[in-house]
Amino acid sequence: MNDKDFKFSTAVVGLPVFFVLFLWIIYWFQIRFDFDFYQNGIYPRDFSGLQGVLFSPFIHENLEHLYNNSIPLLVLLAALQFFYPKQTIPVIGYGILFSGLITWIIGRENYHIGASGLIYVLVSFIFFKGIQTGYYRLVALSLSVILLYGGMIWYVFPDVDATISWEGHLAGFITGFVLSLFYRTPEYTKPIVYDWQRPDFNPDEDPFMKHFDENGNFVNTPIPEEEEGIVSYFSSDFPVYYTVTKTESEDK
Repeated sequence: MNDKDFKFSTAVVGLPVFFVLFLWIIYWFQIRFDFDFYQNGIYPRDFSGLQGVLFSPFIHENLEHLYNNSIPLLVLLAALQFFYPKQTIPVIGYGILFSGLITWIIGRENYHIGASGLIYVLVSFIFFKGIQTGYYRLVALSLSVILLYGGMIWYVFPDVDATISWEGHLAGFITGFVLSLFYRTPEYTKPIVYDWQRPDFNPDEDPFMKHFDENGNFVNTPIPEEEEGIVSYFSSDFPVYYTVTKTESEDK
């Protein structure tokens, strides 16, 4: 595969916008009708708390919490859909599932809610997958993600902020890394610009490479002698006919 395989589609914009809009609609229902969705979050090591594995990414505590998750989701989902379109849905689905299960296992006894776990899945997957491919566009994407969201790594450690679910962040980060190993991407090839980049390039037949010896020294190639019966290109036996016309002067 090469650069032509990265094609823009309506899903690049539609998917992140729809996902984030869905989060805002749920939050609107929560405050408009005074629904208590917090108990649908992940409650670790409790059977009823398993429902939060599916529901917790769509539940937010307040407007600030929702806003802080919305911007990264828009950026990361758009990047994922554009550069990894075939892996997008599985990464989102399995990312929510497995990061939620890990949070349910290792989390503190409290309700864990919010889409930040999914954000860590996306950051981890995009970063590690780009490095693994070694393709310059995807590596640049990985470095861009680190530049934008590299500071998030501190929030996978305990005691950095007691008000956040560091367990959910850590679970998302681990899940994204594992998914980057599991889902293989096609081999990407660099575009061929020069003849020497072609796999069938033969330096012995290249006119320029003939000017160098086996030690890399520049040498003049011998001028081929003219064979008998072959006329040099400086002369020609092809007849050329000229037609000369004479015009009278306008004075006469």
